[in-house]
Amino acid sequence: MVTTKPAARPDNPRFSSGPCAKPPVWKLDALSDAPLGRSHRAAVGKAKLAEAIDLTREVLGVPADYRIGIVPASDTGAFEMAMWSLLGERPAQMVAWESFGAGWVTDVVKQLKIEATTHTAEYGEIVDMAALNYDNDVCFTWNGTTSGVRVVSGDVIPADRAGLTLCDATSAAFAQDLPWDKLDVTTFSWQKVMGGEAAHGMLILSPRAVERLESYTPAWPLPKIFRLTKGGKLIEGIFRGETINTPSMLAVEDYLVALKWGRSIGGLDGLMHRANANARAIWNFCADKPWIANLAVDPATRSNTSVCLKFTDDRITDGAAFAKAVAKRLEAEGIALDIGAYRDAPAGLRIWCGATVETSDIEAMLPWLEWAFEAEINA
Repeated sequence: MVTTKPAARPDNPRFSSGPCAKPPVWKLDALSDAPLGRSHRAAVGKAKLAEAIDLTREVLGVPADYRIGIVPASDTGAFEMAMWSLLGERPAQMVAWESFGAGWVTDVVKQLKIEATTHTAEYGEIVDMAALNYDNDVCFTWNGTTSGVRVVSGDVIPADRAGLTLCDATSAAFAQDLPWDKLDVTTFSWQKVMGGEAAHGMLILSPRAVERLESYTPAWPLPKIFRLTKGGKLIEGIFRGETINTPSMLAVEDYLVALKWGRSIGGLDGLMHRANANARAIWNFCADKPWIANLAVDPATRSNTSVCLKFTDDRITDGAAFAKAVAKRLEAEGIALDIGAYRDAPAGLRIWCGATVETSDIEAMLPWLEWAFEAEINA
């Protein structure tokens, strides 16, 4: 039983799941080269945007024949753009085991009204990806940001699928090994594993996705902000840095700083190693404590970024109130900020373990978590 406050404290108490902590080497003056007050259509602006695309390809290992575009409205905008532009040519398989996946189901079933089969699982569990019909278009999240459950691998996705796979990978990209040959559309935002600023999304298209865009026209009107083709041809400029709307060049510079840091620590392998070490510290902590557990039912599906936890002590009568009280104690002490579970998720905690978080901060925070739990039980 921990009744006294631990001596060690995290150097950085930021464990939010988005926007996430900055890279550990980050300083404000690192953004001094941002072309502020310049047009993003000027040569300097285009060069910065193209560099962001090129570095994304390099660090993530995206195939050379895949297009990478910077689009508005974060991961949500990128995935909405993909669904509205690509779906409808054939039936859809909608997959959801957490709140964001459920949101994509609503879009397809209630807004676009596409013929769809919906597959769902409770928080902490995952849909059987092998049971899906890949002759349909399949929409799913790779890592459930609000549930802490992720797809184990893309092995069950057939190489000869007739449909497209649309993957929301916002809390997986840069921390988990994405099988590009199994993903036709992949989206994410800068604000997750790389600790970039919000509001900008990334859209990655396979050659099969491009072929669909150029051969199929949706039955519904597309807002200007969603249009990826003109005259039946892909607007290639979007994938060279000629963005659909005005980006923040300060945010672009911030993303470039994060990408260069990621490259400097070993690229994708280095980034995944850091996230794995962070998550493992929490998993080991939970293994020794009878009062807290990972929300993920199957250890193989546990996320290494958005680690979701639940309190299991029988003395807790109001799980939501208890979890909020523990999070409040930790915030008041300046130990852990923004670690409450997502509003639609089961009561508990969500601790971000992406690559920008230092393992030493996780390890310093965990004794305080035990202190906060004991303090709240005693209260």
